[in-house]
Amino acid sequence: MRYFKIEEDRFAGYTGNVDGMHKWRLPGILGCPSCKATWSDNSKAYPSVDLTPIASLADFEEARPEPIQEYERLCELVRPLLPPGAVLTPGATFGPLVGKARGRFGQFVTPVPWWPLVQREAFEKLQAEGLPGLQGCPTQLRFRQRASPVLLELELLPVGRAHPDCLPSNGKPPCPRCGRLGLSLPKHLVLDAASLPNHRDAFRLEDFSTVVVCTERFVDTCVRLGLDGVAFHPLPTK
Repeated sequence: MRYFKIEEDRFAGYTGNVDGMHKWRLPGILGCPSCKATWSDNSKAYPSVDLTPIASLADFEEARPEPIQEYERLCELVRPLLPPGAVLTPGATFGPLVGKARGRFGQFVTPVPWWPLVQREAFEKLQAEGLPGLQGCPTQLRFRQRASPVLLELELLPVGRAHPDCLPSNGKPPCPRCGRLGLSLPKHLVLDAASLPNHRDAFRLEDFSTVVVCTERFVDTCVRLGLDGVAFHPLPTK
């Protein structure tokens, strides 16, 4: 099986613009007691997760850094509501994408590279093809135009990793307390074949979760159906 990175097709000529954020989020970490880092990463998004059962919902409405003890407390409130395979990190987001949108959109839309959206009709076509592991979640986007599309967000669970050969040989392991990797995305990314799933045709990497990956089967299906708005770039595996 071949794998590809999904990115915006900048030459498609679409004018669509989305300005939005997910409804809820975990705080970042303020000075991890182990690695001393203050950090946050909003690339792990779970739009299917509804946090309304949590009584202290206001704790998840503002992006901010918190001491790690508070971050860990909030993680335990969220954990029972997560889908299987979800991974929590500082700044992880939940619930629908809320905001404004306007312009002309392709079948796929990437307001940021790691939050892929898809028009509902296109998603239904993909579902009809039987591609495994696809979940489209409603958004709450307000359009400034008539005949606006219905956009769903693909929920992409973190699975798969970069192969050690494309990482620095002197790189440090993730922080044992907060999980921070502290490495930049490799210029020449190689996927670890043994870590890749056989039950999902689209996913984000666990260690570099800004990277959205799909299978050759996903690419072939999109091309055959004429679904546009994104480009597919092959990724080597080892």
